Amino acid sequence: MKIAIASGKGGTGKTTVAINLYHSLSKKFKNQVQLIDCDVEEPNDLLFFSAAEKSKQKPVFSLVPKIDTDKCTFCKKCADWCEFNAITVVKNLKFAEVNPDLCHSCGVCSIACNFSSITEYQKPLGEITHFNTGFGLGLVEGRLEIGSAMQTSLIKEVKKEASKQAEFVLFDAPPGTSCPVVETVADADYVILVTEPTPFGLNDLEITVELLNDLKIPFGVLVNKAGLGNNAIYDFLKQKNIELLGNIPFSKKYAENYSKGELLNNIPAEIEAYYSQIVESLKSKIVVK
Repeated sequence: MKIAIASGKGGTGKTTVAINLYHSLSKKFKNQVQLIDCDVEEPNDLLFFSAAEKSKQKPVFSLVPKIDTDKCTFCKKCADWCEFNAITVVKNLKFAEVNPDLCHSCGVCSIACNFSSITEYQKPLGEITHFNTGFGLGLVEGRLEIGSAMQTSLIKEVKKEASKQAEFVLFDAPPGTSCPVVETVADADYVILVTEPTPFGLNDLEITVELLNDLKIPFGVLVNKAGLGNNAIYDFLKQKNIELLGNIPFSKKYAENYSKGELLNNIPAEIEAYYSQIVESLKSKIVVK
């Protein structure tokens, strides 16, 4: 079962929830749970596993086309077929060029060209690293090449690294509702939306709920930092008949642990109890799958 942990905004506690769920599920289902950090622009799950050991690493490349102007007839067919406006052709100047920052490596320009003037070269996209964390099947992290805008391409490759032995794969999604989030949750069996009981939390939750409804992916909401803000979040959930998975109470002590990278050290009893309850509530969904 693939479970994505997402949020409409940063700072709600999405990564905190992902790591704690990974920890709690790993205790109940030993060697069957894997955590994948899909926030490839700023992966930080690893920060909370002080004893993690790197087990495997590999570079990832994207294929970017290059136009040979000696063979090119400047017919513009490749540019017309390109959905991302990555190709510029000026016939009068005998100019043809691909902007690698806009190219999505779809390969359609190579198909369009009838004169074999387009070849492809490898451009570094990022790297994927596996870590043994001491829990479950470990952590997989994607890290985007600095300056690259191709987050979704790397996320696709990171998700392919999910172990075939895993019964449960947790995708820690990037914040927001843009393309990287859509790519992360696209094939998820269930999405846990993490929010906070504040006006900003509600605003971004509404946007994310609309997204998941459009994608027709089942989801439930987990309210983090419960006890702060107001009750507008709960009114919204009741109005829209959205499942409330649980509440994680605000804990200043636990926030201090987070700031030190010590989420899994000295977990307050009340916090651990809440996560155990959430795991139990997920069991029925897991069994059904």
